[in-house]
Amino acid sequence: QFFFPLTHYKIYCININGKRTDFLETAIKINEFIGKIVWGTPTVLLLLGFGAYMSCRTGFFQIRHFGYVMKMTVGGIASGKSRKKGENGALSPFQTLCTALSATVGTGNIAGVAYAIAMGGPGAVFWMWAAALLGMMTAFSENVLGIYFRKRDGSGSFRGGAMYYLENGLGSIGRRRAGRALALLFSASSVLASLGIGNMSQVLSIKESVLSAMGTEAHGIVPVVIGAALTAAVGITLVGGIGRIAKANELLMPFMALLYAIGSLTVIFMNFQNVLPAFCAIFKGAFSFKSACGGVGGYAFLRTASWGVKRGVFSNEAGLGSSVTVHCESDIEEPVEQGMWSIFEVFFDTMVVCTLTALAVLTSGAVYDASTVNKTALAALAFSKSFGRAGGVFVSAAVLLFAFSSMLGWSHYGLRGAEYVFGEKAGKCYKILFILLTFAGAVMDADIAIAFSDTFNGLMILPNLIGISALSGTVLNVTKNYAERKFNGRALRPALSFYSDIQAENEEKCRKSSSVKR
Repeated sequence: QFFFPLTHYKIYCININGKRTDFLETAIKINEFIGKIVWGTPTVLLLLGFGAYMSCRTGFFQIRHFGYVMKMTVGGIASGKSRKKGENGALSPFQTLCTALSATVGTGNIAGVAYAIAMGGPGAVFWMWAAALLGMMTAFSENVLGIYFRKRDGSGSFRGGAMYYLENGLGSIGRRRAGRALALLFSASSVLASLGIGNMSQVLSIKESVLSAMGTEAHGIVPVVIGAALTAAVGITLVGGIGRIAKANELLMPFMALLYAIGSLTVIFMNFQNVLPAFCAIFKGAFSFKSACGGVGGYAFLRTASWGVKRGVFSNEAGLGSSVTVHCESDIEEPVEQGMWSIFEVFFDTMVVCTLTALAVLTSGAVYDASTVNKTALAALAFSKSFGRAGGVFVSAAVLLFAFSSMLGWSHYGLRGAEYVFGEKAGKCYKILFILLTFAGAVMDADIAIAFSDTFNGLMILPNLIGISALSGTVLNVTKNYAERKFNGRALRPALSFYSDIQAENEEKCRKSSSVKR
């Protein structure tokens, strides 16, 4: 409040009964009401239901062709093929993966898993795995549509995202006006969510983790220093555009993943005698009512924050439609192959990172302290039990890296949303606002802004879910076309783009690629 003295003043409004009420309190109540709707059980069930539907219709593509998916993704990374950048500033598939993962692998992977276990017991982990398995096909569907309906901008670069398949995809089936309205709702919500959940929430997490590691109270000059340092780092990165963001995440993401994996595996190894009992507890408790509710709810927290612990980034964002924006800037011709990167993204986020956190919590015995400590602090407690105070410092460092990379990823999502709603020139204004709010998030109480941004984040799901459901036939046709050509060897014309010029361009690239291979 030292930096924002206007927070001492109140704004009043007149309610429907003609009485004067505090505007902020009224807005918070309205936000809570809307939040319960957009993050409610029906939304979670619809997300899981769509994932189950697409899994069945594609013959569980994510399971039957898992080896092929790993070959096209991890194999491409190892060979260096997926690291090659394309023309007109297009990103490599690996860069799009790292940028998307930077926004999805966040603090929710640490606090969210611990919260799920505390609420539903060890069996909750099984239900996270099951829900993630279905979420792979939701993410796959989004990115297939994203590549299929993406366009080129004035500079020749690819531009796409959920807003493009909402407007143009629904337009192709005679619902253009509805598609345009849904696209605007999605884009506006992504802008507001990026400023809250993608910025101020992450800054708040960084500030709290740093102060916790330092043993310093949340006052004094420290928050100002944190805010200034983050503002400078974010500003330098954003000025360079998506190229610099992708490059930063290409360096940060592997380092973060390796660092956290080493730390988690060390905790698990130090308590190796509890590994088998931990897995027994997971499967034994998986089918109890309490664990099932906790697991699905915990995964939903990671995905949608429905348990009320809404700080940090949601786990894999399958169904949110956010990561489609950066996936569409990949230099790739086949929509299905980009969809495979999203399958790997969900797999890595939940089946790898979240599982490491879960085993660290379970094997260390921290879960037994769930009734005496903050449920979201169980992960930090698990590391502290093994490393002492150094464990808390390690978790704080992990939170700092995860949160900062999440800011970079979300800044791009919000930028594209602002450009879609207000035009290309709005991009500069958005970047300035994002940078300023980075400092504001460190020196002011951002809880209210975060609460509202959660609702806007949820409002991204509703139009996106409508779009991918209405266009599920397109996803199935494109996937079937790819499977017939690649797995069954049929000579079919590839389904690469909704637009004839991009279709012809990509077909030519595919022919050249096939000629080189032969």
